[in-house]
Amino acid sequence: MEIIPMVEPKICILRVGGTNCDAETKAALEDLGTRPEILHLNKLIDGKLTRYDALIIPGGFSYGDYVRAGAILGKRVSNTFSRELRRFVEEGRPILGICNGFQVLVESGLLPGFEGMWDYPQAALALNGSARYECRWIHLKHENRGKCIFTRKLGIGRKIFIPVAHAEGRFVFQKEKEAEYLRKLDENDQLVFRYCDENGNYAEGNYPTNPNGAFYDIAGICDPNGTVFGLMPHPERAYWGVQLPNWTAMKEAPKYAHGRLIFESLVEYLKR
Repeated sequence: MEIIPMVEPKICILRVGGTNCDAETKAALEDLGTRPEILHLNKLIDGKLTRYDALIIPGGFSYGDYVRAGAILGKRVSNTFSRELRRFVEEGRPILGICNGFQVLVESGLLPGFEGMWDYPQAALALNGSARYECRWIHLKHENRGKCIFTRKLGIGRKIFIPVAHAEGRFVFQKEKEAEYLRKLDENDQLVFRYCDENGNYAEGNYPTNPNGAFYDIAGICDPNGTVFGLMPHPERAYWGVQLPNWTAMKEAPKYAHGRLIFESLVEYLKR
């Protein structure tokens, strides 16, 4: 019987002016045996997006975060690639938004996506409660029961250590929709990460354990299909053990850190 070699997944890393985490994301994906390509938004017109197996919108400050974080790129993405994005989701091709990418997914109507891609945001990532830029390592608790394809390497309740770096990361719903939308997130298994302390106790909004004041300590959510995922922390900055803030104090630094589990889950899904 002829053995057909596994094709390396092709992953598009989207960039525009202000993107600044594309190189780290590409390095992580190359380490896992994929073929990532960093492409400017202008090079993805005319249906080229659907040539890729997955899409990643990395962190940074797209278009200087004018208006509000992720708003301009979110509108450009939804207006330019609406048809391709809907096809991506329908075909189960993963989309990952990290930090500014999470903001873009919310602004474009892809997340939380209760009834599919919306024409306007159902949530927001507002100014941090501290009213300043927060750059620190934090703890997350994994909440997903198995739907999110990006966290299948993590068991429910698993704690991970990972950095945040943002000024507008406070996840919020409209006040009158909070109870309804939180119920939907839970029923659809869309909750993925919540901020917690080193012992796994939820932050309950307390700073700095919750670094931005996010509603219900939400740090990351997925869509109802589990293939569109956004999170404020940076897994690409917690991929290698030498990226850990205390690695020099360790007797022996680990080869990898917790952020690798997210990329590894994505690659296993693509290679399945």
